Formats: sequence, C-alpha cells, structure tokens
Amino acid sequence: MGEWAAGLDAADVPRPVLDRLSLVLLDVFGVTALGAALDEQAALRTAWNAPDGPAPLIGAGRTVTVDAAAWLNAMALVSLELDEGNKYAKGHPAAHGFPAVLALAAELDATGPDTAAALLAAYEVASRFGRATSLRPGAHPHGSWGVAGAAAGCARLLGLGPEATAAAIDSGAGLPIAGHFSSATDGNPVRDAWMGASNMSGLVAVRMAAAGLARNTGTAGGSLGDLLGGFDAAELTDGLGDRWDITRGYFKRHASCSFTHPAADAVLPLRAGLDPSRISRILVETHALGAGLGSPEWDNRLSAMFSTPFAVATALLDGEVGPRASDAARRGDPALRDLARRVRLVAADDLTARLPAERAARVTIELDDGTQHTRQQPIPVGDADPDQLTEPDVIRMLKAWLPGRAALVDRAAAVARDLPALRRAGGALRGLADDTAEKEPS
Repeated sequence: MGEWAAGLDAADVPRPVLDRLSLVLLDVFGVTALGAALDEQAALRTAWNAPDGPAPLIGAGRTVTVDAAAWLNAMALVSLELDEGNKYAKGHPAAHGFPAVLALAAELDATGPDTAAALLAAYEVASRFGRATSLRPGAHPHGSWGVAGAAAGCARLLGLGPEATAAAIDSGAGLPIAGHFSSATDGNPVRDAWMGASNMSGLVAVRMAAAGLARNTGTAGGSLGDLLGGFDAAELTDGLGDRWDITRGYFKRHASCSFTHPAADAVLPLRAGLDPSRISRILVETHALGAGLGSPEWDNRLSAMFSTPFAVATALLDGEVGPRASDAARRGDPALRDLARRVRLVAADDLTARLPAERAARVTIELDDGTQHTRQQPIPVGDADPDQLTEPDVIRMLKAWLPGRAALVDRAAAVARDLPALRRAGGALRGLADDTAEKEPS
C-alpha cells in the first residue's frame, strides 16, 4: 500500500476517476463553506484564535496555519451531515483526510497533479481501511480507520518513499479515536471534532515519518482490530490500483445522517395533497444499521440530524431536509415535533439482508380514517447505484443552500475541475477562503 501511494501519478489515473475526484472535491469545498457559515462554527473559529497562515478556512474569509485549517475545515465539513460518503467503506473517506491534504498543499504550493494524486491516495487508503475494519457495536466510524488515509495523502504530497509512506500509514492507524455512536444521537458535537482529530493525526503521522521516527509494525491489527473491533488486512490491497472506491461513493441531498435518507426520500412522493393533521401514525421500517435513530426528541442540531422521526417529519412538512431545518427556530416548531412523535422506527430483517448494496426503507403513513399509503425506497437518492447526483445537481444544491454565494460555488467548481492540470494549487485554494456574499441584483 505504501508503494502504491508513493508512486501514484495523476497522469496515469483514468479520466472517469479524475472526473469523480473533481465532483467529490466540489462537494467538499461547498459543504465546508456551508458549515463554516453556521454561528457555532464562527464561534469556534473565534475561540480557536488561530494565527494567520497559508491555508484557507474555506468560505470563512481567513487563511491560517496548516494544523488549524485541517481541524476547523474538517469540523465545518461534517457539521451539517452533508459530506460525501461511501457505503462500502462504512463511513466518510474524503472527510477523514481531504482537509489535511488541502491545507498542506496550500502551504507547499504543491502542483495540481501532486495534489490530485494525494487526494486520491487519501481516499483510496481510507476506504480500504474502512472496508478492513469491523467496529464493535456502538462505535462510531468518525476518526478511527480514516486516519491512515489522511497520513497516506499527506505522505504522497511530501513525496515520501514507499517505506516511509507505509510507516506513516501504520502510524495513522495507531492514532484512532474510540468514539461512541451515542455521542451523535445524544447531540454531542465532539463527534464533529473526531474528524478534526483524524486530519490532525494524519499530519502528525506523516511528520513522524518524514523525521524517520515512524515504524511499520502492523499496528492496525491491534488498534482497529483487537481494541476497536476486527481487522482484515487482506482488504487493504484488494483491487488497489484497479478498483477506485472514490467512484462508488454517495452524495447527500438531505442534511441528516445517511441512514435517515431512504425514509425521507420515500415520504416525499407521498406528501402531495396529504394533510399532516390527519396522519395518525407513520411506520418506518429500515435496516439494522439505521434502527437506532428512532428518537422523536432532540435538543440541538446534531441530535436532530440523527433522528429519523425528525427527517421524516421535516420532509413531509417542508418538502426537503435542508441545512437550515436543524436551526433552533425550525427544529423547535411544535408542529414538527408533534408529527415526529407519530413516527415509529423498527428494524426489518428483509431490508437488513439487502445490505450493503441497498440501504432501504419502507414507510407506511396511516391516516385518521384508517387509509394507508406505503412506499419503499431501495436506495437513497444520490447513492452510488444507480442514482448518482451529477455536477449540475451538486452545483444547483450548493447555490440553493448558499444564497448570495454563487460566485464562491462557481470558483469551487472551477478549482475542483482544473486541479489535476494546475501548475500550482496554493493560490487557487486560498481563493476559496473568500466569505464575501454577492449583492442581489437591484
């Protein structure tokens, strides 16, 4: 794996893979800017008081030190549950390492091809560590297996050789977070910080390797295997260089945990002409992985985004689960809470049996006269098979979610598209720090 990552050349990567990288990168840029606009993220930046530096805080109007940018951009990226994910990796490979690679690339003013290769190394290594790791029940995937990907990407950017890259990957695998899934459902934003820690730990691992301090002792078997669950090392190199996992990820159109998406998608076609006051109950059947998100109560943004009753009720009332749906004013709406309390979530064996190819939900809405409306959603919209969202779809969503920031979205799309051919990437990346909102035409 170290040899593959160290030798990865963007010129040898198939065009469809580079196109998919551009789309994932656009999503990362746009969703990070969206998260950066939240009041709580602005408050965190103020409390952090990071010194000026070469790396952009995307959409936040500042450039700061590499470490601060890697951590703060990662937290902003995952703060609205809109970041790209991969069901085969069982988590979010890009968010684990892209912020670190991009911050380091800005500092180094790295070439576009080197930055593109580093991003691909980060994604592919993280995804394979995700495939290899079977976390214990109750463990959350943020900040554990993905650290190795952050280390791999940063090692490629520094031009480390195969042995040093392998040592960086091994060190990253020895720096996992042991996070509990209940932190997400309870609404503890430490869950977002786990992604900051992943990117920061990737930088630590590669610096150790560059200094000659890192060793390759197979530490993943102990940290990710013995302590956190199980680890199948054969998965690390399975299809490496032939199968590109980045082409098999999913994008999100709902600002909520991906396990809530099939249910939200299922109710949208049912809402036309439906009077919510006549709904007596809503039964949501889902797979075993999503069955723990049944609480109809929430007290902050994160706990709302990890509630299927919240997502279903919001989709029925608003026609979407947008990024502002979890704002305090909206999530506190009595009508929304009342409808959510009529949602019951259960696990269905037949839906669990269809994992991972399908992450399905079946929704039955019962009205006060006993009439029932049922719809099944086999995969969420935006999933890898076959309903992928295209670049125009992603741009359209980002512009709708970032009113007055169309120029930033267009700039992000251009950087993402042009990156593999840029002579130097630093200036283009720093241009994404711009937080200027365009004036509406008079």
